[in-house]
Amino acid sequence: MPPSASQLFHRITTSERPTDSRIIMRRAVVLGGSIAGLMAARVLSEHAEEVLIIERDGSEVDHGPRRGVPQGSQVHALLTAGQTQLERWFPGFTEQAFEAGAPPPTGGTGKVFINGVRRTAPMSGPQLPGLITTRPFLEALVRRRTLAIDNITLVTGRSDGLVFDGPRVSGARYLPVGATEPLTVDADLVVDAMGRSSRLGDWLARAGWPRPPTRRMAIKLNYATALFKRDEQVSDAWVAVAQTTPGPGRVARIGGINSVEGDRWIMLVAGYDDDRPSRDPDDFTARCRDHFPDDFRRIAEHGQMIGDVATYHQADSRRRDFHELDRFPAGLVVTGDAVASFNPIYGQGMTSAMLHASCLSAYLRSGPAPHTEPAHAYFAQVRVIVDAAWRISTFADLELPHVVGPYPRGYRLIRWFSNLLFQVSMTDGVTNDRLAMVTGMVEHPSALARPSTLARALRLRLLGALR
Repeated sequence: MPPSASQLFHRITTSERPTDSRIIMRRAVVLGGSIAGLMAARVLSEHAEEVLIIERDGSEVDHGPRRGVPQGSQVHALLTAGQTQLERWFPGFTEQAFEAGAPPPTGGTGKVFINGVRRTAPMSGPQLPGLITTRPFLEALVRRRTLAIDNITLVTGRSDGLVFDGPRVSGARYLPVGATEPLTVDADLVVDAMGRSSRLGDWLARAGWPRPPTRRMAIKLNYATALFKRDEQVSDAWVAVAQTTPGPGRVARIGGINSVEGDRWIMLVAGYDDDRPSRDPDDFTARCRDHFPDDFRRIAEHGQMIGDVATYHQADSRRRDFHELDRFPAGLVVTGDAVASFNPIYGQGMTSAMLHASCLSAYLRSGPAPHTEPAHAYFAQVRVIVDAAWRISTFADLELPHVVGPYPRGYRLIRWFSNLLFQVSMTDGVTNDRLAMVTGMVEHPSALARPSTLARALRLRLLGALR
């Protein structure tokens, strides 16, 4: 009997290092050197004599967001499963990040507010020491650890297409910086890690291959983020999340405060549809004062802002379902946002990319011939991760009044159950911890459907109603 999605998810999210890796190819080429590409390269280093990363932005990423990551200036969250994978592939990563300046979770307080009410339930499960940083800081450290591996090289240039040899991809083309003619690089395996804007579908179609089916859910998310000098006399907030859910008299909004490297806060305010925060500092301050808990107001009004307010808009969540393709060339896989990207408020992007790398590792250790056989087994595993993240994010987004579907089968029942768990988790530590294991992508969403979880939530809801 084949393993269930939950069982596969458990295998993919393991923290155990593989012990059965072997070299099965001469060269692998990774198109894109962001988090997804770097993690893929790290995995490939155990299976290829040579790994070449082609990245249009230079290797220096320590001084701010790269041009190729327009969301890089915004708040980013590394979920528990993502941090586990970083430790799996780069032992000691968390401690190294602390030594490099990431703030250890020893100061201030963590706060969660839902519709203005602070969550009181404690987190009771085992947790890694939380790694909270800006995106550029984290990416720079991952890049340094990746490029320190002897058989990984990065070249700067723009990916320009694939080379097809009958039923397989045999290489890639790229345009080096300053060049006028593209170069061709032979490869036994090419990895598309070019993000949401990947042109792979066009390249496949021009070569006579089908495009992957694509699903979209319009979310119309609008971000504004600012950095502030951290000052405990202004606020004791270490991490704070504030969410207003849609409902009578309520407009859906979300805000976040993270303590990050450089003794700073990074603070975000976000709205949907026509509710668009601007780059105007006065608008940012007004939103913090009028729509969010008092920590936001104090920081915005009394904190020292560093630099400008940065905005970002994401029109939709989208997924490309490569697993549905009957025809697909050998020598090619896809990872990260090039497969699926979600509403970023749930923090699933970087963690999903790291779990895709875990899928790639499992696939390459299964004894494939990647240069002669399509990687259907790889995409089947990636689907498990994408389905889980898509289920979490889209079910929540369907409650937004401007999101019009599509609604999955059983939506009303699942929505009722999800709302029940959410309400109980505000005060019950056990339910809160179980919910956090799923939202942190440590456990598959089906874990929340266990009879014991449902029974506990119903009992606590009933007891609360009788008080």
